[in-house]
Amino acid sequence: MKVHIQIVSPKGTLYEGDPLYAVFPGKEGEFAVYPDHASIISSLKSGVVRCIVDEKNEETIEVNGGFMAVDKNVITVCIE
Repeated sequence: MKVHIQIVSPKGTLYEGDPLYAVFPGKEGEFAVYPDHASIISSLKSGVVRCIVDEKNEETIEVNGGFMAVDKNVITVCIE
């Protein structure tokens, strides 16, 4: 099972995919979102969002803060 993630900025969609899970730079520390994660909304600090595609591959996106939300295996990230 995977999650679906979309990362958007004022300039448009920066990344969209279906990783196994994703790791975020939260204001209170780094956290991961796996399939069937509880619904949440969180602010993000500057850092790197890591989308783990499989055991050997990951996509990374640098962010300068923003917000993310999880609902029913869909992750939406709005960054500055």
